Amino acid sequence: MTPPMTTIADGAGTLTRDALTVLQPGFPGTTAPDWLLRRLGEGLASVGLFGRNIASPEQLAALTAQLRTERDDVLVAVDEEGGDVTRLEVRTGSSFPGNHALGAVDDVSLTLEVAAELGRRLAESGVNLNWAPSADVNSNPANPVIGVRSFGAAPGLVARHTAAYVTGLQSAGVAACTKHFPGHGDTAVDSHHALPRIDAGPAVLTERELTPFRAAIAAGTRAVMSAHILVPALDPARPATLSPRILTELLRDELGYDGLIVTDGMEMRAVAATYGIERGSVLAIAAGADAICVGGGLADDDTVRRLRDALVTAVRSGELPEERLADAAERVRTLARWTAAGRGRTPAPAGAAVRADVGLIAARRALRLTGGEVFTPLVAPPFVASLTPVTNIAVGDETPWGVAAELLRLLPGTRTDGFTGADAGHAALAAAGERRIVAVVRDEHRHAWMAEALDVLLAARPDTVVVEMGVPQAPPRGALHIATHGAARVCGRAAAEVLAAGPHG
Repeated sequence: MTPPMTTIADGAGTLTRDALTVLQPGFPGTTAPDWLLRRLGEGLASVGLFGRNIASPEQLAALTAQLRTERDDVLVAVDEEGGDVTRLEVRTGSSFPGNHALGAVDDVSLTLEVAAELGRRLAESGVNLNWAPSADVNSNPANPVIGVRSFGAAPGLVARHTAAYVTGLQSAGVAACTKHFPGHGDTAVDSHHALPRIDAGPAVLTERELTPFRAAIAAGTRAVMSAHILVPALDPARPATLSPRILTELLRDELGYDGLIVTDGMEMRAVAATYGIERGSVLAIAAGADAICVGGGLADDDTVRRLRDALVTAVRSGELPEERLADAAERVRTLARWTAAGRGRTPAPAGAAVRADVGLIAARRALRLTGGEVFTPLVAPPFVASLTPVTNIAVGDETPWGVAAELLRLLPGTRTDGFTGADAGHAALAAAGERRIVAVVRDEHRHAWMAEALDVLLAARPDTVVVEMGVPQAPPRGALHIATHGAARVCGRAAAEVLAAGPHG
């Protein structure tokens, strides 16, 4: 027979509050629903925001102020990497290039400045926890989910820019959440859909995957996000999010990390399809996680109640030590106190004055031009053929990308359309007519149909310009090849400026 909850610690209230405290749920809408405000009063300490919650900076500030009327130290988290993954500018595209562009420039002072300005905008809107940066080393070119979200494929480069990003973001009083521990770069599966596996040995993992996380810890990252990946060299049975060996023994004990450990979204199929979100959440807290991120696809009071009750039941049954849950809840409260009081901020280094347009400056610096010796700037409105792959869930398909909108601003009358699949090249040729073609691609190296479409376009129209807005892994080709290292709005603008004014304009 199940014992009454009042036999646990100093009563049901403490246990239930701790179970609520470790949850980071999402919710629908641009104002806080009544159930969420009620849960904040009952002990919920964090909420997660997504694109569906954000309409404008003013609306976001009003929303976070509403949340703080119920709990003044609430952690308001958002997945704002800049670049391809943006929530602040989900409907327009980001004002900041992503990590891959910053890694291409390889100027740590610029990365720090970009992160500081992004942090300032988040703080101004009332957001105090950012599920960023990605510290993943994109060592597998076929990676379908990291790609331009990574600073690059070299561990040292990723490490120094991860540290700079953490420092810049936290200088604005916004806690960084470095992800996806122990490293999601060497995967060929998207953990939103299935469980990825990394088969590297311990020596490779130590030198490659863990190097950026050591740098983030040394820089004082306030949070680390776990990955839903299986790493047999570390734990052959459980994914990192559910592994005591990875979260407690490796991250806590061996790397000496003492901050908050947040799970990646528990509704992602890498965990949910095998364990379910209730069981997965219990195992994650038992393994050493402190906060359960849930809400990308599940965002209601029933989810919060079910997860709370699962944690309470696990404590009562003896499956989850009460001390572990209490420790996790206290780590959440500790971070909430840090953000509320503004303690621990590291001022930006001298000379790193933040410029409001630093995102565009960085995007321009990240451009790499190839084969443009005989390129002449566009003087007539072109046809922009966007060769569009399926967008991964982290990026989403609601955020616009490409160069057409910016070219339309510079060259009124520009036309565009999207193409995909086996006949994309011929369809683009037919749609373009006599106009000059600008072919925009994303990760040509990962999509055979995209490479074939470029073959068709360049064979028929050698003056075609190619703009690669993904990882520039394929050999550059075209009358001019522009690698932007990301598909943020500012990356499109930087490329359009070159097309309309010339490589040296």
